[in-house]
Amino acid sequence: MVQVNLFVAIAIGAIVLFIYHRIAKKYLYFLPMAIPCLKPTFLLGSSGPMMFRKRNVTSHMKALYTAFPGAKIIGLYDLLTPMFLARDPEIIKRISITDFDHFTDHTPSMSNASVDEEIGGENLFGNSLFALRGQKWKDMRSTLSPAFTGSKIRHMFELVSDCCRATNSFLLAEANAGKSLELEMKDMFAKFCNDVIARVAFGVRVDSMRDPDNEFYQKGKQMLNFQSVWLIIKLLFIKLFPNLSEKLKFGFIDRDVENYFKKMIVDNMRQRKTHGIVHNDMIQILLEVQNGTLRHSKVEQEFKDTAFATVQDSNVGRGEHSRVWTDTELIAQCFVFFFAGFDTVSTSAAFLTYELTINPDIQNRLYEEILQTEQQLSGAPLSYEVLQRMEYMDMVVSEVLRKWPPAVVTERYCVKDYLCDNGAGARFLIEKGQTVLLPTIAMQNDPKYFPNPDRFDPERFSQTNRTQINAGAYAPFGLGPRNCIGSRLALMEIKLIVYYLLQRFSFEPTEKTQVPLQIAKNLFTLEAEKGIWVELKARKLE
Repeated sequence: MVQVNLFVAIAIGAIVLFIYHRIAKKYLYFLPMAIPCLKPTFLLGSSGPMMFRKRNVTSHMKALYTAFPGAKIIGLYDLLTPMFLARDPEIIKRISITDFDHFTDHTPSMSNASVDEEIGGENLFGNSLFALRGQKWKDMRSTLSPAFTGSKIRHMFELVSDCCRATNSFLLAEANAGKSLELEMKDMFAKFCNDVIARVAFGVRVDSMRDPDNEFYQKGKQMLNFQSVWLIIKLLFIKLFPNLSEKLKFGFIDRDVENYFKKMIVDNMRQRKTHGIVHNDMIQILLEVQNGTLRHSKVEQEFKDTAFATVQDSNVGRGEHSRVWTDTELIAQCFVFFFAGFDTVSTSAAFLTYELTINPDIQNRLYEEILQTEQQLSGAPLSYEVLQRMEYMDMVVSEVLRKWPPAVVTERYCVKDYLCDNGAGARFLIEKGQTVLLPTIAMQNDPKYFPNPDRFDPERFSQTNRTQINAGAYAPFGLGPRNCIGSRLALMEIKLIVYYLLQRFSFEPTEKTQVPLQIAKNLFTLEAEKGIWVELKARKLE
């Protein structure tokens, strides 16, 4: 019996040592390379401080970024997975633009991780533009690119403007009723963004300020609740076991939520086809794709982008292709609005109101520009072209996207072996299947590129100063062909809602306003620890 127990103990010990050796071996990946690497913690790699909530996502990225100040690219481990982190603008531009053919995809860990690039199944997120890969991504990007040009966004202007007016109307009614408008701004802008997405992407009208319990808003919150423990568990499971997740059809979006939005779009498209209804929204764009009539406008050159943060259109994937899209593949693109628009706009607008609140001189100057714009309009409604010409508004929005980029970090997935030159005499291989992290918030808060980065200073983006900004160090919407296709729409939403709010309200600090702002220790999103509380005080109009 003793011998049996001894044998079992030895066997278990051998198995443990074998597993330990296999895992420890993974942490030797960067050893032969001529780049520095962060010392990993067993099983956790470089992710321990985030996993145990010792750091928020912002401070974690900055800590990784500053670990080796002289290096242009470093190694780290996401749990057991080796990854590169680029911290040089020139390398970032090469990966994102010059050598894009080596880095065409996002890391396939959130959706169709193990399936062929031509297969997306019925998974809505897996079929969205963000998750698609290879030629299928190029074809979809080519298909959708005419929908997000300046001329198309101009046609959506009135839909967004209508949501702004509805929000303002509700707030003014509350103020006139003597109610205090001390509001948590992320929550308020989440309701506004929900209404915009409902109108622009799904073709339905909701009013989440007056009716926060409406089903569309509640389903959206359920889908995007990144603080949900169950959602975090699902994301970790998909990340650690992508092949098994794919076989089990285990997605991080609940099936009932997917079915709700899918049915809404299908019913809307059917109604429009039956009754010949036409609206300037995403549903109409999907119908144009089905009919083969969505094309780049011949007058597109008339709409010159003046917004500094707007990404440049890419020719990658542009052109004719014979692919016929399924209903699921088309419907999935409406989810681009939820995942790329909902949190981006609400986060940016919330942080912008915070900065305007604690910087009253900047708030007053922006208000003066709004007054001047109203005088120039002489009673005519605000238009897309006029909003585009507001120089100080663009400076303010560009600066908030610099200091508080909602996409704290982006990444690129190596699709074929890439020989990287760090510019200092060292060359090393980035193998196919490896991920390169692009630390947006760390780059944009590096004093090397933006002096005194903690200071909110829109003058960085004046016509004189913006020419001095390193393009590789400022990328709130990403760089290269894989950038955010909806940057124009996001910028228009942020500017419009701030325009309407500042026109009728001033932003004032309250006892709940946290100064300086602290970021919550969560795994995914840029979020204030105690919320962003601001009081809206109605202006006395003369």
